[in-house]
Amino acid sequence: MSNILIIKHGSLGDLIQANGAFKDIKNFYKNRKVFLLTSEPYAVFMSESPYIDGVIIDKRLPRWNIFYLNKLKNNLKKYNFSKVFDLQNSSRTKFYKKFIISKVEWSSSESSLEPGQTKKDFDKEPVLDRMEIQLNKSGIETKFIKHLDLEWALTDISRLTKQYANDEFILLFPFCSKKLPQKKWPYFKDLIFRLKQDYKQKYPILLAPGPNEIDEANKLGGKVVLDQNSSISIKILISLISKAKLIIANDTGPAHIASHLKKNGIVLFGSHTTAQKVSIGNENFKAVSVKDLKDLSVEMVLNEVKIKLD
Repeated sequence: MSNILIIKHGSLGDLIQANGAFKDIKNFYKNRKVFLLTSEPYAVFMSESPYIDGVIIDKRLPRWNIFYLNKLKNNLKKYNFSKVFDLQNSSRTKFYKKFIISKVEWSSSESSLEPGQTKKDFDKEPVLDRMEIQLNKSGIETKFIKHLDLEWALTDISRLTKQYANDEFILLFPFCSKKLPQKKWPYFKDLIFRLKQDYKQKYPILLAPGPNEIDEANKLGGKVVLDQNSSISIKILISLISKAKLIIANDTGPAHIASHLKKNGIVLFGSHTTAQKVSIGNENFKAVSVKDLKDLSVEMVLNEVKIKLD
């Protein structure tokens, strides 16, 4: 029997957002095996998903690396894929369609366009709306794209919460990709100082940095959550977010997790994109948007915090 392939390389926020689509695809293909082609940092995490039967790692080496591309092509051939759901919709996956996984039915943003519609126009729509249209075009009923189930990704973190917080806590994510510095609000250190003045006795202020963010986190004044001196795993990260009293974050992966868990919190947006376009924010998780994040003062953020906590 033929298999189904989903392509979603990352980032973490993108993978979290696609979990509803993974579930819808798996429910539609109950009698087929559904595989995910993704980047190495997310392979272990996604291998535990109940909606994915197997994970294939794509190292995404340069396209001039013919040896690697041939190896990837031959590896994918073994799985006898009859359909590919390209949820990455990048120039790289378009290249794969032409040269790596050709002669297979392919679902992408381009195959989802209405007559006369351009991909540029399609890409202006909110990401979850685009994903829903793409699956609907393949005849898949979409029940979970906008109603994510992350229960499978939760784990017992009582050991860590006892170590760092005991009970309720405020969790901050002041980081962002080095490639996207415009996403970074520059006043988290000042915010932490003020939060500790107002809430330290009631809510410890925690930070959960990634592997390359630990040094930065140690300079901000909050409690840095580590697991055996290393960054916490993705499942522990999701579980920590699920337990937090309040989340404050830049537009990054943890903010997407918090939004889909409908956590009480605030996500900070500059002009790099809009909350609507990236499908983040709800009645609990508020998006605060300004033209330039440098103009968003600590007082403005504190006012939002007080509305959420007081």
